[in-house]
Amino acid sequence: MQFWQALLATFSLVFLAELGDKTQLAVFLMAAQDRPIWGVFLGSATALILSSLIAVLLGATISRFIAPALIQKGAGIAFVFIGFLLLSGKL
Repeated sequence: MQFWQALLATFSLVFLAELGDKTQLAVFLMAAQDRPIWGVFLGSATALILSSLIAVLLGATISRFIAPALIQKGAGIAFVFIGFLLLSGKL
């Protein structure tokens, strides 16, 4: 049952995080430019799968050397820093 819980939790988190994301907006614009919609869909889906695979492999590897709580705090600090840069107009 743990597999299905992880699958559902991950799906929900990624699905909600991607709604209105710049990636979704880029795909929206590509489809609106009269491009073949199945090519746009398959290209974006493949890119998301590959980037997710990289994140899973890196996360599994890094968590062997760094505690997950420390990774979570580092990610939080990085998000706040990026947000500050965006708000200040430096990014």
